[in-house]
Amino acid sequence: MAMHRLNVANCGFSEGRPMSKRIAIVEDEAALRENYAAAFRREGYAVDVFDARQAALTAFESRLPDLVLIDINLQDDVEGGFELCRRLRQMSDELPIIFLTARDSEFDAISGLRLGADDYLTKDISLGHLMARVAALFRRLDAMQQPDSGETLLRRGDLELDSDRMTVRWQDVPVGLTLTEFWMVHALARYPGHVKNRQQLMDAAQAVLDDNTITSHVKRIRRKFVAIDPSFDAIETVYGMGYRWLSN
Repeated sequence: MAMHRLNVANCGFSEGRPMSKRIAIVEDEAALRENYAAAFRREGYAVDVFDARQAALTAFESRLPDLVLIDINLQDDVEGGFELCRRLRQMSDELPIIFLTARDSEFDAISGLRLGADDYLTKDISLGHLMARVAALFRRLDAMQQPDSGETLLRRGDLELDSDRMTVRWQDVPVGLTLTEFWMVHALARYPGHVKNRQQLMDAAQAVLDDNTITSHVKRIRRKFVAIDPSFDAIETVYGMGYRWLSN
């Protein structure tokens, strides 16, 4: 069974509600860690907490949670969150990953998104806003199981996109996209030639992303397709407007 489909049973995590989503928080500041954990438990989530990268990885190798919140600085491991994100993306393309950190530079945000995170938030975010962002990611997970239309298979030239199984293939080769990336590609490819602005891409991804974050996601999507097909050019930037899918 693929790592991101592993069952929750007998893996040593804390007990939660039988059908509740499980969130892992990797944060080295105890007060913050427990504050976040208490807030999520009040919302009905099961929560596991870790204060270091290796402790989290050891647990995740047995079973992945449904979503991970990661700080970048983890004790003396100043880039530990980045390395953890990299390892998690090797385990699963679909696992929602959010950076929640005090590091607010654009460079760090872009680095986190390039590693495959679905969102990058700073610790000045309100708990209410944080809950909303997490709920948006889980709505996308629910869409995996319950597509909102019967048209689950979309073909555009060399692209095959299955919104039921959340799979993407280019020239019959699987493309490993995150949830955010998947829905952005879906929004573009569904109407080839139509320009999608940044707000429309945010709506498709059910996330609140700034312009730089959208740009980083699009660049990462392109790199994944180019790794399969160096001549890939199906996503066109329409400067000042947004992006469109060119393949028929």
